[in-house]
Amino acid sequence: MSRDLSQKTLAIIHAAVFTAQTVQPYIDEFIPEVQVVHLGDDTIQRDNLAAPVGTIPKVNFFKFATYCHFMEEAGADLILLGCSTFNQAAEHARPMINVPIMNIDRPMMDLAVRQGSRVGLIGTLPSTMPSSERLLREAARDAGKEITVETALLSEAFKALRSGNTSLHNRMLMDAIDDMSRRVDSIVLAQVSMSAIEKELGATRVPVYNSGRTAFAKVREILEAME
Repeated sequence: MSRDLSQKTLAIIHAAVFTAQTVQPYIDEFIPEVQVVHLGDDTIQRDNLAAPVGTIPKVNFFKFATYCHFMEEAGADLILLGCSTFNQAAEHARPMINVPIMNIDRPMMDLAVRQGSRVGLIGTLPSTMPSSERLLREAARDAGKEITVETALLSEAFKALRSGNTSLHNRMLMDAIDDMSRRVDSIVLAQVSMSAIEKELGATRVPVYNSGRTAFAKVREILEAME
């Protein structure tokens, strides 16, 4: 039987406020009794998108570390970085924060590299792709694996999602998954916002991982292992 985690607090730091809605179904499924606090700052995503692809404004690393400090002071037992684009922020903040910090994407990447040497990475934001591929390759190195990564960027899908056209977003993703799954052993969806496709996905040729489901399953595992 699972432990009662009603005395535990999870802090989620979002680079875009709207992703709090995306993760709520997974909170309800995996950690319904956990106290969850959200901290969102839309300026982080704004400035990440405005920066040249592959670069992160230094101020965003500072903001994340500062927010982690606030969440530590507020009694968080675990801090979850809910943004893929500046996942390196967790690495910068960890030496300064006493609370464990987890990247929302890392659990799905750990699962993906176990499936074989060919991993597909699908994203909808240009700024996310370099950071997500870096984290995927880090997961492979930590697992002692060598991988090849095939990427697909669907910028129009993100625009559709932000405009409220989730069905178009999901259709574009489905087409890309169907095509890519012919050439890879597993696929990861680069942003938590892409978890919106899960209910429509159905059977696929290869495992397709989204960070919503895999991250919150891992969150429960981590919290249950704590004293």
